[in-house]
This record gives sequence, C-alpha cells and structure tokens, in this order.
Amino acid sequence: MHAVAALKEREFTRRLREHGAAAYPGTLRLLDVLAAHRVPSAAVSASRHARELLSAAGVLDRFAVLVDGNEAARLGLPGKPHPALFLEAARHLGTPAERTAVVEDALAGVQAGRHGGFAPVIGVDRIQGPTSSEDLRKHGADIVVGDLGDLLTRTAPGG
Repeated sequence: MHAVAALKEREFTRRLREHGAAAYPGTLRLLDVLAAHRVPSAAVSASRHARELLSAAGVLDRFAVLVDGNEAARLGLPGKPHPALFLEAARHLGTPAERTAVVEDALAGVQAGRHGGFAPVIGVDRIQGPTSSEDLRKHGADIVVGDLGDLLTRTAPGG
C-alpha cells in the first residue's frame, strides 16, 4: 500500500510539473475584486500539495495566508469537517470567524465552515448533480453558486 501511495505521489507531482494547473476564471475574477478592495484572502486545503497547486495555477501570490496539509500536520490540526484549518487561517488574517467567509466545494469543508461559526459559508457546486446544491445547503452553506464569479453579480443572499 505504501508503494502504491508513493507511486501516486510521484505521478501527481510529475504531471503537475509537466502540465501545470488551471484556475477557474470566475475564481480569478473574484480574487481580483477582493484584491482591489483590499480584502485579504487565505487558501485553506488539507492537501500537502496546495502550495504547489496554487503556484502552478499562478495564484499563490493572491493569498495573504496559506494553511495546508503540511501546516496542519505541523500544528497537529484535525482535518475537515473540524473547523481547525479555517480557524487557523482566520487567526493569521486577524479576522473573527463570524466576519470571515468560507468558500468550499466539498461537503466536509462546508460543514467545517458552519461548525467554526464562519459567515457566510459559500458552497461552490462544481458537480452540478441533481442534489449537489441541496447537499451543500444541508451541510451548512448559506449561499450556493456554480462558479465564484456568480458572486460578483448576485444581489440577494440565499441563491
């Protein structure tokens, strides 16, 4: 099992080096608007490859804070759905959870945001399945969007 995991790790990093990673255009637009309004952002991921992925996508420098799997291991933080990763990012940003948005596309991440007292918790429905938006809401999303660029045109909460 360890050999398979090591092979998967090598293959992943090789593909990332060779092919890079693409950022979602709507995410880039939202990050641009946040930066223009001097709203600091954090990237939070349980992945130990988050720094590499964000760098390959050309967006690492858009985040004031990165809390990833390496940081979680170093600090002994539990993973999602526990809110510890998000709370650590908010601490670094100097913002209380109740005044910090969480953006998540995974059910466990949405739960973590809700359990941590973050507001709003924004679910991103990348699956667009028959129940995926409702599943995000049931796990604690205040708002569900198909793409983060949709937040730039929203006029009312809850969509």
